[in-house]
Amino acid sequence: MIAYVKGILAEKSPQRAIVEAGGVGYELAIPVSTYDRLPATGREVKILAFHVVREDDEALYGFATSMERELFAKLTGVNGVGPKIALAILSGASFAEISLAIASADAKRIAAIKGVGKKTAEKIVLELRDKINAIEAMALSSGEKNAARREKAFLLDARKALSALGFTDEISSKMVAKVLSEHPEADSTEAVVKFALKQS
Repeated sequence: MIAYVKGILAEKSPQRAIVEAGGVGYELAIPVSTYDRLPATGREVKILAFHVVREDDEALYGFATSMERELFAKLTGVNGVGPKIALAILSGASFAEISLAIASADAKRIAAIKGVGKKTAEKIVLELRDKINAIEAMALSSGEKNAARREKAFLLDARKALSALGFTDEISSKMVAKVLSEHPEADSTEAVVKFALKQS
């Protein structure tokens, strides 16, 4: 299997990238989030790859971060979700937004992405809800700048505070995710914990 492709970025578009490595041009289908992080054509680039081999087809999918690649793998592991739908989801919202929507069972947010139907969105939430840690994704996503990461650190503090009050880590994470989904104005540890306790 191909883990990554490193070479010269020959071509790029919001849907694909072609990397020349060892005299071979590798075409990778990519989400918009990866396109935004690509350097100018003609420069060296390393793109993480997910290699899909089928009876009648073979394709490479590329990602700027390991978290996006892992989420892509989880999405394509859901029955009925192929690589094209998974890419559409990754292109339709940020990694943190998708993770939060899944963890807080917000199927409507996922269904709002072009190319994803209501039933598919509900199936994704049902199968992946317990496999996504939205709080860590939002606080530690490598796509966020350092300042944004510091800003989101209060989410981890809120989860720790709820754990200190007797809730398990898993339940604390879900409580915080639900608060963020229903009360986006909550912008401090105290506010998040307050809303979480009200809805528990």
